[in-house]
Amino acid sequence: MATGSTSSTGSTSFTSATSVTGFNRSASSAGNTSAAGASDTLSDVLRTVRLRGAVFYAVNVGPEWAVEAPASAEVAAMVVPGAGRVIEYHVLIEGTAWASLPGQPPVRLAPGDVVMFPQGDAHVMASAPGVPPLPFSMDWMRATHELPKPLPLAIHGNDLAWGDAARRTDGRSDIVCGFLGCDHGPFNPLLEALPRLLHVPADGDGAWLRQAMLQAACGVCGPGGGPGGGALAERISETMFIDAVRRHASRLPDHATGWLAGLRDRQVGRALALIHADPGHPWNVAQLAAAAALSRSAFCERFARLLGVSPARYLARWRMELAATLLRQGQAPVASIAFQVGYESEAAFTRAFARLVGMPPSRWRATQLQ
Repeated sequence: MATGSTSSTGSTSFTSATSVTGFNRSASSAGNTSAAGASDTLSDVLRTVRLRGAVFYAVNVGPEWAVEAPASAEVAAMVVPGAGRVIEYHVLIEGTAWASLPGQPPVRLAPGDVVMFPQGDAHVMASAPGVPPLPFSMDWMRATHELPKPLPLAIHGNDLAWGDAARRTDGRSDIVCGFLGCDHGPFNPLLEALPRLLHVPADGDGAWLRQAMLQAACGVCGPGGGPGGGALAERISETMFIDAVRRHASRLPDHATGWLAGLRDRQVGRALALIHADPGHPWNVAQLAAAAALSRSAFCERFARLLGVSPARYLARWRMELAATLLRQGQAPVASIAFQVGYESEAAFTRAFARLVGMPPSRWRATQLQ
């Protein structure tokens, strides 16, 4: 990547490559990006996550209960084979529950609330803080691995049962628990920006989720379950993740930093929209600062304060994420992918990719296809 090349206007360009034709729209139309376009940058990044394979359980619990949930890396190969990252989630349908991470205060859930663990942390779900948890065991997951999902589970004291043996206890708590697999490229700003514990209350526009999850869990697990129920449950889970991210972004405090905060910021959000609209364009600080209606120094300071990296660094990393997506998708030559993401030479792209990922693109693709 020819960073630091000089344009005819004297501005420093992040790259000397020509515009990409394979991503979204051209640089000329990107210059007209509105606030609505900035907000849709989230959709652009969500597409690279590629959610799939929601495995979940309809859990009924007694009056006092607690259970350890493993780090997602421990069960990823079993629950969503081939996923680069697994996100565990829980939706409280009825009753009360608490979610907690080691060293952090517990979070109380109300019916319809969603709690996710985007970074894959081990955690505890319980009827109340301080209840000794049932230790996690891989035995029951192995025993139920081949059974259709969603699968009924029942936890009563130290007893765990599944399938037909999962007797219900009316008047207690019902929870939908599951796993979402997603791609884990070298740089996904959304996944990096999400907290270890993401709690999304069901108030307001989140009420639909409780009903959808309840219908999916009961309709598939109950006697009325029919063909296509598993696929329906998977799609609802994927929609749930997207909705949770959107609502989390809308609830960020004014002083928040990170990618989602940058996306929401009027000035930085415009620059991000331009980068995502045409990542192969030879963007420079002057162009992005002008779009943000800021001086170059003010723009760079604001961008780095919110996102933690310079505009040039962000652009380079996002190009590598797009390149990783293209490498996974097929057998396009590395040189072609290099051009699509803004590099004039395969050698420059290979060096940049190896610096970020730790191996050249051809070898990385081979590891992904295994």
